[in-house]
Amino acid sequence: MKRLFLIAAILLMAGFRAASYNDHRGHNIDSLERAVSLWTPDKLANATTQELIDLNRAYRDLMLGYGAISGFKSVFYARKALEISEPRHWEMANQDAYRYIGLDFYGQEQYDSAIFYYNKAAEAIERMENGSTSATNPEGYTEREIDDAKSALYGTLGNLYNMMEDLPKAMEYYEKAGAIFEKYGWNESNSILYYNIGETWVDAGEPKKAKPAYEKALHYALASGDSLMIANVYKGFGNLYSYQGKTTKALRYLQKADEYYIHHAKEEREFRLETMDYMSQVLKEQKKHLTTAIIALAVILILATASTIAIHRLKKARRQQAETEAVMDETLEEIRGRQAAVPSLNDREQIILRLIASGCTNPQIAEKIFLSPETVKWYRKKLLVKFDAANSAELISKAKEAGLI
Repeated sequence: MKRLFLIAAILLMAGFRAASYNDHRGHNIDSLERAVSLWTPDKLANATTQELIDLNRAYRDLMLGYGAISGFKSVFYARKALEISEPRHWEMANQDAYRYIGLDFYGQEQYDSAIFYYNKAAEAIERMENGSTSATNPEGYTEREIDDAKSALYGTLGNLYNMMEDLPKAMEYYEKAGAIFEKYGWNESNSILYYNIGETWVDAGEPKKAKPAYEKALHYALASGDSLMIANVYKGFGNLYSYQGKTTKALRYLQKADEYYIHHAKEEREFRLETMDYMSQVLKEQKKHLTTAIIALAVILILATASTIAIHRLKKARRQQAETEAVMDETLEEIRGRQAAVPSLNDREQIILRLIASGCTNPQIAEKIFLSPETVKWYRKKLLVKFDAANSAELISKAKEAGLI
């Protein structure tokens, strides 16, 4: 069963919102690593407080940067950061490093170890709440800083229990993260969160629980004014009603989503393809229903002679069905037939491509680069489209031929 782990929706608010990390996805990570290597034990022993603050920050930048490349190095630099922050009780830095070490164990499915470090992060946050100070926070931590740390931890705990298939516990932590989003009016983050919760409930075969989640996602998407998020939620409703066999409702929402995607065909090509795939599935279901209707009508014809109007309507429905399928086939061919030149990739696409080539799954990639599995799924589909590849194996092969990995 497909399972979504809600990383972007959870970590948008903290890991990326609270700090401006430098070079954690760029090519300067090597130069940063060379710079920190100059700090010998003797030099470290004589460092000023500001130098220690800067070095701790650099270690955590490397921790983030290697999070998408090497779990071993990410943990190594997290522990280097803790060598500075732990004895000095810099709790913001401590909880950050503890959480990333926990994330590495989570990625290795060593859940007991992950929980150990998540608990250490929770203890650091509790000390922040109880008035702990640091060189960078001599007057203590603000409510916003504490909430940022809490929301990141709630997200990682939610992901952990999701992976362990304890959905009630996962939802408890996701809702705690959502409450913090609500507190600060982070509508887009809440929209992503509840959209992915809806997807999770659909995957778990719980459509009644999925519907209110999608409704909340739509509420927050409309409040944020993010038209792409609104379209995605419409697509989610289409998937939900398709799962429930409500094909008319499903098509209505999928068509609403496609109204956005069709006007952004270049940027949202993969989303439109996914929406059209959903529409194809719905049309197939309608075709089955139509076949059932034909059989029922045949029985009615045996029992009654006044069926001319019903026959006319049935023929019209079949003609419309055929026309719709023909238009859809032409559109799919047009989209898939576009040029398949070697694409240029942005930094995030290059990272995701390398992680795919290394054999990482969507949830693993999502944890490493702090995006939601749904967003990673979108990037994976975008890469498939850019390389005109039918699957990940073909994608990797074509990327190698193009010299991109």
